[in-house]
Amino acid sequence: MNGKTLRLILLGFVAGAVGVLIFHQGVLLIMHAFGLVQFPPYSFEPVPPLGVPRVLSLAFWGGLWGIVLVYVMAHVRGADRLWIALVFGGVLPSLIGIFVVTPIKGGAITLGAAMLLRAFVINGAWGLGTALTYPAGRRVGA
Repeated sequence: MNGKTLRLILLGFVAGAVGVLIFHQGVLLIMHAFGLVQFPPYSFEPVPPLGVPRVLSLAFWGGLWGIVLVYVMAHVRGADRLWIALVFGGVLPSLIGIFVVTPIKGGAITLGAAMLLRAFVINGAWGLGTALTYPAGRRVGA
């Protein structure tokens, strides 16, 4: 692995984690304040199996997704547009959460329109935040 690839991975992870901590959780805070979601933002409730606080677990997974998003933004022509990050974030993590993570955790797959819209908005905010954070990281490390 060359230095450019390692730097892209690191920047993607950091941008994705920051995207969770500021944008994803920020939108969740607003939605929670208006009663649109039941689960609180910035939760330190332990997540099985390791007991890591929920917000840190989300930041970790956001960092991994950030690597994928930043790779796409860096290597696919025209993919550095903010609307692509919004759609990427709103669709891919939401679908994986619904169809992969939920069944693994023993939950039932539910596809209500309101739930899908909430997932798209929250995760789309993450994608947008990651895309906005990534160029700042590139300038700092340049």
